[in-house]
Amino acid sequence: MLNNTQQALDKFSKGVVKQARTRLTRDKKNYTRETYNATSYDLTVSPNSFSLKFYLGDHGAFVDEGVKGKDPSKVSPNAKITGQQAPGSQFKFGTGTSKGKFPQFVNKLEKWAKTKNLRFRDDQGRFKKGSYKSMAYVVAGNIYNRGLKPSGFFTKAFESQFKNLPKDIIDSYALDMQDLLKFTTKK
Repeated sequence: MLNNTQQALDKFSKGVVKQARTRLTRDKKNYTRETYNATSYDLTVSPNSFSLKFYLGDHGAFVDEGVKGKDPSKVSPNAKITGQQAPGSQFKFGTGTSKGKFPQFVNKLEKWAKTKNLRFRDDQGRFKKGSYKSMAYVVAGNIYNRGLKPSGFFTKAFESQFKNLPKDIIDSYALDMQDLLKFTTKK
């Protein structure tokens, strides 16, 4: 019976997902196909209530909110790694829950370095042998210690679309109530 309300919520949800995916592809640093494809929603409307859920996949929340790194000041007194990328994030590297996964992380970053052709050079400007793996270790250490910067791909899309939602919902709900009154007064 809440057809107009459902349409307004559906329009809102589609707008959030579309804008979030657009933001993901525009920010290619943290973009993965899995996160893009997993960004979706589920809307259930019943006569007395509705339920709206957004999904971001396994890594979407980390990409959106960022990840706080292990405290860079405690790494080494000579460390040149400074500053947290996401100091306010609820997610954090260095909690000890992912022991043994660092080599897998480095292997993924090595593949990433190869696709981006990122490697070290010698004094003459020539690429060093095995520098993809070395680059992966440097990047992995930096990410582990400083964290991942938040992209806000979902949060910004949601907030942008939410600005229009209250008026749309009020108008749609009013139309649904008019339809309900017409239907009940006919009987």
